[in-house]
Amino acid sequence: MKMDKLVIASRNKHKIVEMQQMLSPLGIEVLSTQDFPDLEEVVEDRPTLKGNALKKARYVSAETGLPALSDDTGLEVEALNGDPGVYSARYAGPSATYEDNILKLMDKLEGKEDRNARFRTIVALVDKEREFTFEGICTGKIIGEQRGSEGFGYDPVFLPEGYEKTFAELDGLTKNKISHRGKAVENFVKFLKEM
Repeated sequence: MKMDKLVIASRNKHKIVEMQQMLSPLGIEVLSTQDFPDLEEVVEDRPTLKGNALKKARYVSAETGLPALSDDTGLEVEALNGDPGVYSARYAGPSATYEDNILKLMDKLEGKEDRNARFRTIVALVDKEREFTFEGICTGKIIGEQRGSEGFGYDPVFLPEGYEKTFAELDGLTKNKISHRGKAVENFVKFLKEM
């Protein structure tokens, strides 16, 4: 699949920078919804990560006429039966901050020994009539304190398997290599190369 331009269907600055870093070796001009100020904010109201990722990518592709790449990510905690999952970004309410969400998570895990968790990302590519999805998973655990100042979201409390540092303590390059989003984008890149 030949592609020289791509729109990332996100307004999240951190996510856009991460995606641009990962896609830069492809020689594709990477735009984002910030380059199209008239685009509306897409409400993530689907019951699955895949549904939300596809909804955002479909809208942005239809409005811009360009291939759109979108993702939805959920933190799935074993002791909480997979919560917050699809509600990760608004776990503590519709206008919750990253800090609010972390505090609610820590509160829910109070006294629980099982702190195993995984980040799961679904990346959706929509290009005219074609749609593709790619999954990435990173396993680890939730630690009892916030550490680090890099990254965003639950990064300060997520310790990836095999590492002594949280996502928020890792440099961007290392995080992108091992993260859920990194793995999903890697699968997307592999697909593009094979096409």
